[in-house]
Amino acid sequence: MDLLIVLDNNSKTVYTMGIVKTGAEMEFKVKLYTDPGHGWIAVKRKLLDQLGISDKITYFSYQKGKTVYLEEDCDLATFATAMNSRGVILKYEQKHTNRSHPIRTYENYRF
Repeated sequence: MDLLIVLDNNSKTVYTMGIVKTGAEMEFKVKLYTDPGHGWIAVKRKLLDQLGISDKITYFSYQKGKTVYLEEDCDLATFATAMNSRGVILKYEQKHTNRSHPIRTYENYRF
């Protein structure tokens, strides 16, 4: 997943992989992993830090390496609100499994 860096809220300038997007509506693509019981989006921990919400994420989310898997009920809303307040709309690419997702075996999120 690409790291999004919001540089200027007023001009709504964003850099992702060196591509500059400007305008009132910007999109950020995230993968939504789901199993029969739950769902998570994968984001880089650094992005949570940049948005200032690392301390607002609950232990219901998971982490592995530098990636945090935000649970869909609460933490996804926290992330979406932070992104929306910067003029960024989330676009989801769903990856579903009918089995228990391996994300459930990852370490619980901790700040």
